[in-house]
Parts: sequence; structure tokens; C-alpha cells
Amino acid sequence: MHELGLTQSIVAIVAEQAAGRKVTRVTLEIGKLSAVMPDAIRFCFDVVAQGSALEGAVLDIIEIPARARCKDCGTEVTLATAAHRCSCGSQRLEMVAGEELNIKSMELEAVD
Repeated sequence: MHELGLTQSIVAIVAEQAAGRKVTRVTLEIGKLSAVMPDAIRFCFDVVAQGSALEGAVLDIIEIPARARCKDCGTEVTLATAAHRCSCGSQRLEMVAGEELNIKSMELEAVD
């Protein structure tokens, strides 16, 4: 399960950016064709965050639909799988979205 390693990296990056402040929420963007399982990230997050600035933080995951642009006709199509055709019949598709794994945002506890 590579999601454990990914989650460890996410927690480390967010903790570094928080610079010692308590993190209350982390929002990730995960593309449908990224080969990353959102449920596995959720499962790992609380365990990996223990003892860090992210302990107890809420994890929000936004799943990004896979989209591609046809190189022949220019139409943008939503993909269910990586093997897809444009309505014009072409398989020459350029990915526009759906393969990403991004830390979109983090919220920090207010400083008194």
C-alpha cells in the first residue's frame, strides 16, 4: 500500500509548512486516475498524524474527475478510465486533469 508512504509525506510537508503551529484541517485534491485510493489515505491519516502538529486535524479530500482534450478535434471529455475515446473516435487524448495529488490547503489554529 503506497498510500501509507504518501500520507507520511503529506503529513511531513504540512507539518513543515505549519512551522510548529497546530493544524486543524488539511484539504487534498486526488485525481480519479492518480492510482491513489482516497479511503486508504483517510485510513492512514489519523495514525500517521499522531504526535505531530496534525494530530486531530480534519482531512478533507476532493476527488478530481479525469478529463482529457482530444488532439484531433479539441473536444474535452470526462474519462471513466484511462482507455477512452473521444466522441469523434480518436484515442489521441491529452490529460487535462485527474492524475494529480495536491495539498490544496491547510488551516491552522488561531494564535492568541
